Amino acid sequence: MKKVFSTSDTLLVGHVSSVLESEGIRTFIKNEHLSGGIGELPAIECWPELWVVEAHDFKRAELIVGEFVALADAPPTTQASAWQCPACGELLEPQFTDCWNCNNGGTLLA
Repeated sequence: MKKVFSTSDTLLVGHVSSVLESEGIRTFIKNEHLSGGIGELPAIECWPELWVVEAHDFKRAELIVGEFVALADAPPTTQASAWQCPACGELLEPQFTDCWNCNNGGTLLA
């Protein structure tokens, strides 16, 4: 077994494990329940660790984890724009898909 990922966020370690498992890479999480030891043990020593079970999967797992981390750290590439309802002309915020005034869909403003 080889360690491929570690962070203080147990949920993130579990998610990365699921990503690798979906690619056919068997994983094992160590220190999953060790957070109670923080204080008696150094905090970083209590972080959950994601290990790859089969050594031949390690390089591929490293690439997948690297891509995942890069995507997670990347800033948003686009921001949604306000749009105007083509039926009634109401100006709407980008999170809405239908006009609150007349229930029609809209088009993005330029």
